[in-house]
Amino acid sequence: MEKIDILRKRLLYQSQHRGMKEMDMALGGFAEQTLQTMTTEELLRFEDLLAFPDQELYGLFFEGVPFLEGPLQTLIQRIDDFIKNK
Repeated sequence: MEKIDILRKRLLYQSQHRGMKEMDMALGGFAEQTLQTMTTEELLRFEDLLAFPDQELYGLFFEGVPFLEGPLQTLIQRIDDFIKNK
């Protein structure tokens, strides 16, 4: 198995087992639909995003806390769009 495949499997697991049901569903659903088409750089950014506590991510996606500026902003917007269209 290639390293990229192992990374994808680990990220899928981590996104589906967050500790908050809402985040499991939001991030897990996003991961299921997008991980296979993400580039290595996008996967690494998703990994960085998963390092944030659930409470912060919940605030971003469900409570209207402003998005972070920087390299994760595009990914955060993609996830937010996914959640809103679900």
